[in-house]
Amino acid sequence: MGLDLTPAERVARARADLRMGAVIVLSGPGGAALVQAAEAASAARLADLRALGEPQLAVTRWRAETLRARAYDGDLARLVVPAGADCEWIWSVADPATDLDTPMKGPFASARGGDAGLHRAAIRLAKEARLLPAALVLPLEQATALAQAHDLTHLDLSTYDALPITLTEVAAARVPLAISPQGRVRVFRPVDGSEEHYAVEVGAPRRPGPVLTRLHSACFTGDVIGSLKCDCGAQLNSALAQIGAEGSGVLLYLNQEGRGIGLANKMRAYALQDQGFDTVEANHRLGFEDDERDFRIGAEMLKALGFDAVRLMTNNPAKVARMQANGVTVTDRVPLRVGATPENADYLSVKATKSGHLL
Repeated sequence: MGLDLTPAERVARARADLRMGAVIVLSGPGGAALVQAAEAASAARLADLRALGEPQLAVTRWRAETLRARAYDGDLARLVVPAGADCEWIWSVADPATDLDTPMKGPFASARGGDAGLHRAAIRLAKEARLLPAALVLPLEQATALAQAHDLTHLDLSTYDALPITLTEVAAARVPLAISPQGRVRVFRPVDGSEEHYAVEVGAPRRPGPVLTRLHSACFTGDVIGSLKCDCGAQLNSALAQIGAEGSGVLLYLNQEGRGIGLANKMRAYALQDQGFDTVEANHRLGFEDDERDFRIGAEMLKALGFDAVRLMTNNPAKVARMQANGVTVTDRVPLRVGATPENADYLSVKATKSGHLL
C-alpha cells in the first residue's frame, strides 16, 4: 500500500519510544539488539530483557571515566549488568546525581571485542531524545523478528547514519519588533521530527550576503526568566540591538538548549555545579561532550534564506569554523562581550579557558 515508514519517520518514532520507556530494535552490520533508555528503565521491561538474555548498559567514555570503568571501545563502555542489579542500580550508574553520596558504585566489568555499533547508535538516539546518554542494549539474533511480532519500532543503522539535515520552512509572518518595525519570523521544521528552529529577519538584508548574523542557542533560563548563571539573555538582547541599529540582519534561534543536551539535562548539570563541578566537568559527569550542538542546522537555515556569507556575532571561534565547514563564509567575527555578572564569573572563565571563547 506504500504506507511503510520513511527512515526519518522511524528515527522520530524511535526517539519518542525511548522517552516513554518503550523497547526499540536497532539493526546493522553488527547484528541486531533490543534497546531501552537507561533513565526510563522499569522493573517489568528489565525482566522482559533478562528473559531473553543478558543486557548490557552502554555509557559514554566520559561517564565511564567518572565510574572508573573500562571504555574498551574508546568512545563508550559496554557495562555488564550484574544478575542481581535492579532499576535503582541502572539509574545510579546512568545519573551522577548521587555520585558524591555513594561514590563506590563499582567495580564494573566492561565487555570487549565484537562490534559496538548498536551500542553507539543507542547512545546517540538517547542524546537526540534529550535523555541521559545511557541505554540498556541486548544483542539478540531474533530481535528483528521480535520487532515484527510485537510491533516494536525497528531502525536500520544504514538509513539512520545516512539521514541528512533537512529543514522545511513551514510558516512566516511579519512581526514588528522593539528594535525595528520591519521584523519577520520564519519557522523551520526538520523532517526527522526534532525541534523546530526560528529565523528572525530584520529589514531587507541583501542576498547572498554577507549579512549581520547571530546564531543563538535557546536558553530558557537566561532568555526567558532572567537567570544570572549565564550571559545568554544579555547576548540575545545585544545581538538584536546591533541588528536593529544597522537596520538589517538575521538572528537564528536554535532549539539546542544547554549546548544541545536539553533543559532537563541542563538542570542536572546545574545541580552538579552546585556540588562544585564547573560547566564542562558537569557535562562530562553526565556523559556528554563539552558541546553537543549541531551547527549544520544554522548553516542550512542560512542557505535556505539565500545567504552564503555572514558577519557572525559570536565570541566562539569554533562556531566560526563550523559555519565555514558547512558552506557559509564568515567574512567577519563580531564580538559580543556582554552579560558578565558576579554570579556567572566562573561560568565565563570556564568558557574562556576550556571552551576557547574569546572573552
